[in-house]
Amino acid sequence: MARPAQIIAMGGGGFSMEPENLSLDRYILAAADVALPKVCFVGTASGDAQTYLDKFYAAFSTLTCTPSHLSLFKLEPGRWQEKVLEQDVIYVGGGNTRALLVLWREWGLDRVLREAWESGIVLAGISAGSICWFQQGLSDSVTAGEVLPLDCLGFLEGSNCPHYDGEPERRPAYQNFVMKGNLKSGYAADDGAAIHFVGDRLMKTVCSRPNANVYRVERQGDQILEAPLTMEFLESV
Repeated sequence: MARPAQIIAMGGGGFSMEPENLSLDRYILAAADVALPKVCFVGTASGDAQTYLDKFYAAFSTLTCTPSHLSLFKLEPGRWQEKVLEQDVIYVGGGNTRALLVLWREWGLDRVLREAWESGIVLAGISAGSICWFQQGLSDSVTAGEVLPLDCLGFLEGSNCPHYDGEPERRPAYQNFVMKGNLKSGYAADDGAAIHFVGDRLMKTVCSRPNANVYRVERQGDQILEAPLTMEFLESV
């Protein structure tokens, strides 16, 4: 039976922000629904920073999975496209979303990831690795010192804002851009919160922190509606 297309978009959290609490990472692996999932970390947005990669392996070596990574800066021998399509989970790290999109499009990784998604490989990520899947995102990679709208891959409709409670400028900026029509209505996720889509439909919102939330943010007339969604708290193991 064909596996469903899935995307799990995290506002923040996971191994890089909560190394002592891997509940979101476990949730992502469980979504693959295989006994020993193959998970590939893509750190393009951080320039494949070695410290980020080290954190990934340190965390995922403790979980029931087979971890690996894909670097567009230091490609290993063999066809990287096939490696991507052999995975059960693709986990995209945070960093510079604009640079990520430019490099992915130059290499054709955006097309390979769409194929992976449509074939049932779980796509997941934090921050840049969260907003990249939507039509638009609120990003700090457009102009230094500002958070601004950025057009993304469009696998999912609408817009996305990560770090909704973690960076004070995010909430007012996101609401302002949605209100003015610069960003489509969408979802804002606190640090420690994740949005799980099956196909293009929201299935569940989960969190690793008791007070972390996901919000549906949309314009209604001359007002902004910020509606908190029902969260499932994931107990740390």
